[in-house]
Amino acid sequence: MARTVSRPPPTSFQTLEPLATHCPDCGQPLRNAYANYRTVTTLTGVVRLKLRIRRCTHRVCPRYGCPYRPEEEGRLALRVHEFGLDVVALTGTLRYRGHRTVPEIHQELVRRGVAISERSVTNLLDRYDELLALSLADRGRLRRVTQPHGRILLALDGLQPDVGHEVLWVLRDCLSGEVLLARCLLSARQADLAALLQEVREALPVPITGVVSDGQHSIRKAVAQALSGVPHQLCHFHYLREAAKPIYEADRHAKKELKKRVRGVRPIERAVEGRGDATAEVIQGYCAAVRSALTDDGRPPLEASGLKLHGRLSAVAASLQRAAQKGGCRPS
Repeated sequence: MARTVSRPPPTSFQTLEPLATHCPDCGQPLRNAYANYRTVTTLTGVVRLKLRIRRCTHRVCPRYGCPYRPEEEGRLALRVHEFGLDVVALTGTLRYRGHRTVPEIHQELVRRGVAISERSVTNLLDRYDELLALSLADRGRLRRVTQPHGRILLALDGLQPDVGHEVLWVLRDCLSGEVLLARCLLSARQADLAALLQEVREALPVPITGVVSDGQHSIRKAVAQALSGVPHQLCHFHYLREAAKPIYEADRHAKKELKKRVRGVRPIERAVEGRGDATAEVIQGYCAAVRSALTDDGRPPLEASGLKLHGRLSAVAASLQRAAQKGGCRPS
């Protein structure tokens, strides 16, 4: 049965940019070419993605004009798919670990707030089976997708749909965007991950020249064991998030102190309720601006919500000062 209701509006917005700033072939800077938009339904909500696409503009480069998409896109969802990888992983877990039927899986996803039809559940099970089938990957396919670049930049990450369930480990090539291996593991031990890395390395016709992952200790040890001598870089986002923790705590404290200074907006709004004169409209507008500033949070580590609040309140205060200088009401 098809879905009978429209897709819910996005609950969050993200802008993703490629980590690569220079062409891997000619070394020239990559230029922003255009932006793509897509909406992905995840277990935590509906995400509206803005994807900035870069291209090499060096005409003699063999990769001239080839688009470079954000690497983080592959961590959220498959290409041209509506649902995120976490929804795919949970669907497969409910099917093969919980032995649930398609209607039962549909009911569980709806209970978790995912707007989905039973037919889409069937499609997700097909995608799950395809990802697992990559564990027996066709070497001819790997040769076709990897040889044009001559090397592999390997990204490794695990997706756990629920605590205590199997983790779907996905190994992907950052240059081609292709998934090289996907397999469910009961644990994330060093030996298990090292076996996956060794299996991929033996199946590939080109060398692995770099690895990108988060800072999980078992991953780092597995890479050092299976891919000795291969550079291993931590994910930029995870690295920044860990490095920014002290700044984030200080910024959060500053935001809390700023909020104490602007309490009392509601009594001002009540004082002008029912009035239609110009002064009342101006006061209501300023109150709305303050409320919007208080509820507009930043996204750490790239946006400091305290600094953002300070900037917006400073703009409101400066506007009030200009209004007072022009002969309006004196701000309190």
